[in-house]
Amino acid sequence: MSIFNQHAAELLILLFFIITYLFSVTEKLADWKGTVVYYTNHFKGTILEKIMTPLLINIVIFEMVTFILLVIGIYFLTFEDSQIIAKVGLELSALTLLFFLTGQRIAKDYPGAMNITVYFILNCIGIFLLT
Repeated sequence: MSIFNQHAAELLILLFFIITYLFSVTEKLADWKGTVVYYTNHFKGTILEKIMTPLLINIVIFEMVTFILLVIGIYFLTFEDSQIIAKVGLELSALTLLFFLTGQRIAKDYPGAMNITVYFILNCIGIFLLT
């Protein structure tokens, strides 16, 4: 017996990333000016400092599209037994995490980059399970 269908691990991974991206987007948008200031300071002295606002807009768009695909993917995985949208959502999530990793490496925030690695590993496990 299971509270999920035969895709319990996949559904839990999707839920994890849905929660992650929901909070990430909400926090960024709720205090947009503070977010821009925080990341501008974080990337001070790097090539990203002067283009922070357009980069953040792109990141928020990627996170929102990823979130939407993951939500739709969870529906299709649960009710239609179709994995494709969930897999595409996790693939876009992996690309988003690679953007984050690149930024952390540019900022020389190695502990931050290491934290992203944990998310990336779980993301790749999800993709593997959906393949």
